[in-house]
Amino acid sequence: MRVMVLMQSTPEWETLGQMPTTEMLAAMGTYNEELVKAGIMLDGDGLKNSNEGARIVFGGGEPRVVDGPFTESKELLAGYWIWEVKSFEEAVEWAKRIPHDPSEPGQVELRPIFEAEDFGAEYTPEVKEQEDRIREQLQQQRGS
Repeated sequence: MRVMVLMQSTPEWETLGQMPTTEMLAAMGTYNEELVKAGIMLDGDGLKNSNEGARIVFGGGEPRVVDGPFTESKELLAGYWIWEVKSFEEAVEWAKRIPHDPSEPGQVELRPIFEAEDFGAEYTPEVKEQEDRIREQLQQQRGS
């Protein structure tokens, strides 16, 4: 099963642009190496703060662009991982090992990623063919 792990941002990062310490970067690098060696990490990266982002709002006519920062939001993302795990419980156990500063509040959110079989009969052979074609194109673009 694939799981997306969403790292939430902190007010210090969003308003002050406070970067992680050298020690935290090293700890996160070691953790990422452990994930890769275990065959779990498929992808992951940190995200710049919302000041450099935009939201596209749908509904009520044409889509609207709202530029960051998103100070009214309480939960903003700071980074993500995509993991391949045997079970959701395994993902939870790995997430409990994420390096963090115990003096700072923080949290991550784990969300299972949809697999084809989750969609049932609506996932027709035509939709599967289209999905396979898109995944093949993505792999070609990445050079894999």
